[in-house]
Amino acid sequence: MSTNDPAAHLFTAVHEGDEDAVVRLLRSGVSPDAVDEDGQTALYLAAVSDRPGVVRLLLVAGAAPDRLSQGTDAPLCGAACGGHTEVVRALLAAGAAPDTVEEFGFTALTWAVRLGRVAVVRELLAAGADPDRPGPTGEPPLVAAARRGSPGCVRVLLRHGARARSAALAEAHRRLTADVETEVRAGLEETWGPGHPSVTHRYPDDGGVTVEVQLLDPAGNPVASDDQQTGHAAIATLLESALGITAPAAELAARALRPADPDNDDWTEAATALGLRGDEETFRAAVEWCAAPDPLRQAFGADVLGRLGNPHGLPVLRVLTGATDPVIRDRAAGALARLDSPGPSGP
Repeated sequence: MSTNDPAAHLFTAVHEGDEDAVVRLLRSGVSPDAVDEDGQTALYLAAVSDRPGVVRLLLVAGAAPDRLSQGTDAPLCGAACGGHTEVVRALLAAGAAPDTVEEFGFTALTWAVRLGRVAVVRELLAAGADPDRPGPTGEPPLVAAARRGSPGCVRVLLRHGARARSAALAEAHRRLTADVETEVRAGLEETWGPGHPSVTHRYPDDGGVTVEVQLLDPAGNPVASDDQQTGHAAIATLLESALGITAPAAELAARALRPADPDNDDWTEAATALGLRGDEETFRAAVEWCAAPDPLRQAFGADVLGRLGNPHGLPVLRVLTGATDPVIRDRAAGALARLDSPGPSGP
């Protein structure tokens, strides 16, 4: 594409996010459906570059929201891959079909679930995307979300009636004892071959942790990477609740305590599930946990007591508010506040 071609200037403006230049070029007659020498559309470039203002300008000027870039790539899918929620919202508002299929049978929901883009999944389902439409391999979205380890995606899919719950639960259970880092590295080595040095990064994400593994070349430069979340225990608890399955209290406590983080979804979902039971057996288990030597188990017991809503737990919680461990004190104080407040005991 010649640099004297006005369309070339449009692509430069789109890439740089220069909305004023985009407006000038569109007013001068440049097509909002312009393509570059590779067949990439201006709208697709704006979508994958997370330029929501430019996306809106192109759409208002008449760009087709579902036109495939290079004949293969949908703007909605590109935005979903990057987690560009505002771009997704703009495309949907302009009439993009939420289940638009691009090359190899991928939809935006497929990409969003596989990559753990919770906000994007929420927007797509709210716009009418099919929560059960399988991906190219025939895998339902809920199973893909369980494999990904994203409790957020699982919650949204369940709220929209996603099926395949038993299969998703089996996938979550399978991964409860798996090492995420090992699995991600093995997947990379299937494609790139064994023997690469690697580096692993862990990031807080979605009520848990995202584990990223990078394969390196001999000079230490990344050649490939992949990541996965670690919320499989929370997902198992969510799906068991959705299926009416009562997991043993000891198993839920083990899931909660494995990450050793009271703010982790594994902890929160286990405490919530136990609190909703409201039975004497769960109450006794929570009291026993409060007397355990492990401070985290005491804190978990206090959390469950607060969610159970049983006033007989008040003396135990009052004792724990005097604990020297700040985690125990905080959880006990929060539990007391729950018991003192009217209404449901859920989160």
